Amino acid sequence: MFKHILIPTDGSDLSRKAVLYGVQLAKFTGARVTALTIKAPYVVSSMDAIAVVGSQQQYEDEAAQYAERALEQAQMAAGAAGVTLETLEETHDQPYRAIIDAALANGCDLIVMASHGRRGVSALLLGSETNKVLTHSAIPVLVYR
Repeated sequence: MFKHILIPTDGSDLSRKAVLYGVQLAKFTGARVTALTIKAPYVVSSMDAIAVVGSQQQYEDEAAQYAERALEQAQMAAGAAGVTLETLEETHDQPYRAIIDAALANGCDLIVMASHGRRGVSALLLGSETNKVLTHSAIPVLVYR
C-alpha cells in the first residue's frame, strides 16, 4: 500500500485533524510520514516606509514559532501512534508548489491534507492550496474534510 505519506500542516484545527488521520493511516499501512509546514516569504506591502509595521526579523521569528508549533503537533501525534516521522519546513510563495515539490523530492506516494472548506465566491476568487495540489499533483492526494 503506501510507504511514505506527506502531511502538510499549518497548525490550524482542521490541519491538526488531518495530521491525526494521516498518522493513523500511516500506522495502519506501515508507512512513514513527513510533516511539512510552509512559511510565506517576507514581503513589504507598502511603498511608504512609515506604513511598514514590524521588521523582517520580527516576521521571520513569528513565522518560525508558528511552524515549530505545527511540526511539534505532528511529532506528538506520530510519537503517540508509534509512527516514524520526519519534519520539513519550507519558505515558498506558492504553498501548493512547495507541497508537490516536497512530495516528489522525498519519494512520497500519498499526500494527506486538510480542506479548509472555502465555499461560494471566496472559493472561486481565492481558490485553495488543497484544490491547487489536487489539480497539479501526479501523486495521489487524500483530502481530509
